[in-house]
Amino acid sequence: MGVMGVTLNSLEKDGDVNSASAYKTSAAEGFQSRSRAKPTIAISGLQIHGGSILSPKVSEFGRTASFGKPPLHKMISHPSADDLNNSYASYMGNSEGDSSEGECQQVHDSSRYGEAKHADEKFEQYGNDLHDQGPKFKRIEAGPEESETEDEDEDEDEEHVDWVYPEDKMSVQDMNYGVDSRDLGTSDDWIQRHPSLVRLTGRHPFNCEPPLSALMEHGFITPASIHYVRNHGYVPHGDWDNWKFEVSGLVKRPMKLSMQDLVTKFPQREFPCTLVCAGNRRKEQNMTAQSIGFNWGAAAVSTSVWKGVRLCEVLRYCGVMSRKKGARYVCFEGAETLPAAGGTKYGTSLTIEKALDESCDVILAYQQNGRRLEPDHGYPLRMIIPGHIGGRMVKWLTSISVTSQESGNHYHYNDNRVLPSHVDAETAKAEGWWYKPDYIINELNINSVITTPAHNEVLPFDSIQKPYTVKGYAYTGGGRKVTRVEVSLDAGETWRLCDIDRPERPTKHGRYWCWVLWELDVDVTDFLQSKELVVRAWDSALNTQADRLTWNVMGMMNNNWFRVKVQACKTAAGGIGLSFEHPTCPGNQAGGWMAKLKKGADSKAQQPVEPVPAKKTMVKSSSTPSFRQPTVRQISMIEVRRHTHSESAWIVVHGSVYDCTGFLQEHPGGVDSILLTAGTDATEEFDAIHSDKAKAMLEKYKIGELIAESEYDSFSACSTPEGSLRGGSNFKYLTPISELPPVLAKPVALNPKERISFQLVEKEKLSANICKLRFGLQSKEHILGLPVGKHVLIAANINNRLVMRAYTPVSCDKDVGYFDLLVKIYFKNESYPSGGLMSQHLDSLNIGESIMVKGPLGHIHYRGKGQFDVNNSPKQARKFAMVAGGTGITPIYQVIRAILEDPEDSTDISLIYCNRSESDIMLKDQLDEWQEKHSNFRVWYTVTGPVREGWKYGTGRMSESMMAEHLPPSAADTYAFICGPQTLENTSYDTLERLGYDRKFCFSF
Repeated sequence: MGVMGVTLNSLEKDGDVNSASAYKTSAAEGFQSRSRAKPTIAISGLQIHGGSILSPKVSEFGRTASFGKPPLHKMISHPSADDLNNSYASYMGNSEGDSSEGECQQVHDSSRYGEAKHADEKFEQYGNDLHDQGPKFKRIEAGPEESETEDEDEDEDEEHVDWVYPEDKMSVQDMNYGVDSRDLGTSDDWIQRHPSLVRLTGRHPFNCEPPLSALMEHGFITPASIHYVRNHGYVPHGDWDNWKFEVSGLVKRPMKLSMQDLVTKFPQREFPCTLVCAGNRRKEQNMTAQSIGFNWGAAAVSTSVWKGVRLCEVLRYCGVMSRKKGARYVCFEGAETLPAAGGTKYGTSLTIEKALDESCDVILAYQQNGRRLEPDHGYPLRMIIPGHIGGRMVKWLTSISVTSQESGNHYHYNDNRVLPSHVDAETAKAEGWWYKPDYIINELNINSVITTPAHNEVLPFDSIQKPYTVKGYAYTGGGRKVTRVEVSLDAGETWRLCDIDRPERPTKHGRYWCWVLWELDVDVTDFLQSKELVVRAWDSALNTQADRLTWNVMGMMNNNWFRVKVQACKTAAGGIGLSFEHPTCPGNQAGGWMAKLKKGADSKAQQPVEPVPAKKTMVKSSSTPSFRQPTVRQISMIEVRRHTHSESAWIVVHGSVYDCTGFLQEHPGGVDSILLTAGTDATEEFDAIHSDKAKAMLEKYKIGELIAESEYDSFSACSTPEGSLRGGSNFKYLTPISELPPVLAKPVALNPKERISFQLVEKEKLSANICKLRFGLQSKEHILGLPVGKHVLIAANINNRLVMRAYTPVSCDKDVGYFDLLVKIYFKNESYPSGGLMSQHLDSLNIGESIMVKGPLGHIHYRGKGQFDVNNSPKQARKFAMVAGGTGITPIYQVIRAILEDPEDSTDISLIYCNRSESDIMLKDQLDEWQEKHSNFRVWYTVTGPVREGWKYGTGRMSESMMAEHLPPSAADTYAFICGPQTLENTSYDTLERLGYDRKFCFSF
């Protein structure tokens, strides 16, 4: 039976005789001739138009909205009988249609999905271009007659503009910038970047905005070369031919799609869209009170023409499930691995309603301004979500997952939030503000900026006879229209309406995705009575801008009135004129009237903002200028290398010099962690192991900028003879030989200032996810030279970037000629898509391959007989209460071993060791053996998973009663050592305090 017969039976069965009759009549007329316009067939409120099922007509406007109707291209796509009936049933609320109420979704027969077959013999006679609604779209050009009768709303040609891209006017020489010297030595040293871009976070990662004048010079469309850039880490190497992204989760047909699939199987959508970083104008916030973000100026905004495929097309292609079946969010992840987020990818999510709403124009974009994406802008594939902040538009897209919960990604919760003004960084973390849904940022707010007059522009009085044109930009979010822009010359008492240039046409759904450029002619004599120019904008929802700044801890969505100060001055020619001053200059650039207020140089001037008091604990952000210093100190690398000890420890990070001496005792990683890199360029290691918060805290200790000297490469100083122990280093401040165990008379393998290569000589698989690796030292006479309680940094180049992780060997300095690592491998899984980068790398090593090791480092050093140091402060213990979780056993194991193998050390040890399962317990045989032989050592295991019959230890998570039973009570000579996941450490500290332990007696490795 063909499509017609099946559909008629379905209609007649439902008693809809009128619709069945209409179907017969219209179908007969529709297939009489191919030269006629595509037929529209009514089916109980539905329409079949050219073979595609459409939603009900909106009678008020006489329009139809198609099921996945492709933009900019005509398409004929004929569904099979089952598809018609399924789609009809789905629309009418049949749960088997896998669609929620009112949701327009095509449902495909999965048994035939992926093939382009003829749907029915009756269709074949009308031409080979009539196919079933499979996953492949066949595009055909509409003939003249079709174009005349085409429903206007089914085509988006009315939106289409033949945009003239700025790149079309540039020569090859204009666009060939070469690799910036500032990128040499970083993982981005293969990318061409425009030299005029203002860098906001040092050399790496690359975050920049164009000079405001350069941005406006190109008008409505911004060249990709000066489009602002927000990168959280390195730029992945994209390969068009091999790039694939995965669609998974609550979809019927999970699959991986290539770039070729994307451009050939789906209708394409191309339109202009303005992208804005949520931190645009943040430096104004930082002038008021320091946020935890770096200093964006007013040019973190750009407009390009983007081309790609609607997300809703891809999701329907994969059979996205309905809300009834749990589909609530669509999560996105990129390709880059970010150490600041614990080695995870950058990711976020969007509601399913936004994702499936064709009017929202959410696309998977692969072109910008008519060309493939640039590396910094997400090549080869990125998300574009119009009207939203840039932080939702994941670059280097590799994963799309339909889920019942919003993204659990680190950046989804710890970035892009506007918290109340009283909440600082510490309060936000302690009270869980990052996870409160009311403060997430999605859509852009209304904003406007004055770009002309430019900062520090001078207007001579001899130009008084001509009006001066004030210019700027304005934007808003959510597809709303900027309806007016106003400028005031009298602090907001009166307003003048500006002329708006709006090259963008609204979409067929009435949405506006772009900024507007505005201008206003002002008589120069009016400036004489004005102290400042002020601008504000309004949108179609009557949103406008506040006159005063409201501070928030991330410094985001700043959109108070933009104010340009006006004052009389002398011109370069010696005459009189007017000068204009913007509130700030981006990044570390000096200037701006807010900087003067900050320094107190203009204390009598009217201050147009209300500073929000900042707590003393507020962290400083990267790229924040030091307001105590009128000029930035210039420091050579030669001078930096002199400061390598605890009395004066300097480091270089991203071209800035920091004196960390005052932070040595407070550093969570201990004094050694800083002294290891003191006197060197520590950028690579600092980025590899520190979070964004740590980077922000570092700014407090900035003392100057590094001078770029041609006679040496300062970026690799740590590998030069002068920067190593074999050259001009000062040995005075290394650990004195007298403080090390007597066994250290042997040659020592480790070097605290250099990474040393060690070769894998033995490899033993202990379980499915645990292996023991033995590395040979320089000779059979060498010892590693690692004091008990310390650890080493393992470094490896993984996916073209440096990855570093701390490990504690299970061998000790009694073991000569080698050291052993016990590694738990964290394989890739659904909840941890990348797995553990370093553990997987170590597991993949073959005999003869090498790793790089640096150390020792750590703030705890056990010396024997209960004596130990914490940050060089001596302690004496009679008893130890120890808590370990997972791989956190290794440093604790070292201390236990040192005590139990010394017959003169009677220190008492109680250990609780937490794991998921018995098979995860590392070193159990040795621990059990020690417990049997030594009366001063007790161990209690607890596991959260299933246990075997006869298990005599604990189950479930460690509890307060368990700790009270198996650890010694608090006393003046009882100390606690803890090592494991952060949650375990936090729980242990809190519980020990409730059990009477003083926090000063509890330490984590």
